Amino acid sequence: MSDSFRKNLMGPEPTYLPEEPEVLQRLAAGDEAVDLAARHPTSSLVWAILADEAYAEGRTIESYAYARTGYHRGLDSLRRSGWRGTGPVPYSHEPNRGFLRALYALGRAAASIGEIEEAERIAALLRDSDPEASAQLGS
Repeated sequence: MSDSFRKNLMGPEPTYLPEEPEVLQRLAAGDEAVDLAARHPTSSLVWAILADEAYAEGRTIESYAYARTGYHRGLDSLRRSGWRGTGPVPYSHEPNRGFLRALYALGRAAASIGEIEEAERIAALLRDSDPEASAQLGS
């Protein structure tokens, strides 16, 4: 556990999303994210991959839509895991990375289309989730 999560002893406990072994196995086997989205529509990771692919190809609006879907699917998963709207979502826990990646992609796409207030809100949520996530995702 990183020091940033130990400092706030009175705050909410970190939230850890469940693993997605089938999604990871299918990705490792070479399945395309677009095909996996139909079979695993609740996976933030799949939507984040689609957002990254679209963004890399200059399809910013599609990237925004994919990232927003991944973000909302991630919020649903976080709530099912006990998250109440605040508290750490550690990047160090690999299953959390799909949500954090979708969140990062949403902020990036929002900034690209001039949604500056949304991009700022997303950046704040990403920092609040895990201060190290932006650095990890931006590299």
